[in-house]
Amino acid sequence: MSDEELRIKLEKLLAQVADNPDDPELNREIAYTHDGLGLEHDAVPYYEKTLELGASDRQGTWTGYGSTLRVIGRFEDAVKAFDKGLEEFPGDPAMRAFRAMALYNLDRSREAVAELLRVLVDNKQLGGYERAAAYYAENLDETI
Repeated sequence: MSDEELRIKLEKLLAQVADNPDDPELNREIAYTHDGLGLEHDAVPYYEKTLELGASDRQGTWTGYGSTLRVIGRFEDAVKAFDKGLEEFPGDPAMRAFRAMALYNLDRSREAVAELLRVLVDNKQLGGYERAAAYYAENLDETI
């Protein structure tokens, strides 16, 4: 969707939510559309309201919310959001990967790399090297 199409969509959604402020699906779509337009700061309150109201796509909402917080420099809040999302959706690879990016932004690189390795291992993405990667996820500094 082009930026112009997204702007038109956003205008329509904002008009609809004015009449239905407690509709979680409308709030979620507004958050997503703000993100699509690069208006992440404006998306945050809509993500928060969506989660408060209980939108149907909570997994996507947690991922989008945490990612948006990271993009706007709220790294600690992003990690907290991903942690809450992962309580509801344990092991979700997208949330784990985005959480690792937020950890990196907090200068917690070792923890971030270890988590990314675990995501790859858990999703069988290492062509048979999962056992070695699982070991090094916990022992990144080890050499012989």
